[in-house]
Amino acid sequence: MLKSLMVGLVGLSLATAAVTATAAEEEGYTLAPSEVNLNADDSKINVTEVFWYGCPHCYALEDPLNNWVSDLPEDVEFQRLPAVMGDNWRPHAQAYFAAEELGIVDEMHEDFFNAMHQDGRQFTDPAEIADFFTDYGVSEEDALKALDSFGVKSQINRSQATTRNLQLMGVPALVVDGRYIVSPRSAGSLENMPLVASRLVEQVREERASQQEAE
Repeated sequence: MLKSLMVGLVGLSLATAAVTATAAEEEGYTLAPSEVNLNADDSKINVTEVFWYGCPHCYALEDPLNNWVSDLPEDVEFQRLPAVMGDNWRPHAQAYFAAEELGIVDEMHEDFFNAMHQDGRQFTDPAEIADFFTDYGVSEEDALKALDSFGVKSQINRSQATTRNLQLMGVPALVVDGRYIVSPRSAGSLENMPLVASRLVEQVREERASQQEAE
């Protein structure tokens, strides 16, 4: 009797999970296998873009995503996370995190994308990245130190752990509240990704309001 009950409960749990996953896909997102804390500010709803500078789809997402980010309400925080899913991704993640450390990431981010996808630059050599950073008032020596710093290495390890925990298979991806993953495939197009993220932000906002009322 007990064994039959346990089997029935397991079957019910699997069926519920399947229904939830199907409903998510119909709404343009997938569920993360487990929640990942990406918040810099726990009071805000986090939206994280996971990207790679070498990805043409990530580059194409920049304009619609930047337009969306410019209108985000105050209770939403947006951040970027360069993924490291291959050896040739690592130098570009180093470039992003080093630029953060040097305080030039907002200035160089779009230019770095353009240099790769319009000018054909590869940025696989630290010396080439350091030379690029000199356009933003950083010496080559400081740039090379930042690229090889402990802080940048730690950020890369964190990025790898995050993408592994989210079980991301590719980029770009928008991760909302560490639980909901929006990809070009789930959303139907690159342009739809911010629209799906907006609905998820509202969903998280309603969830938090209901939780506060219950408390």
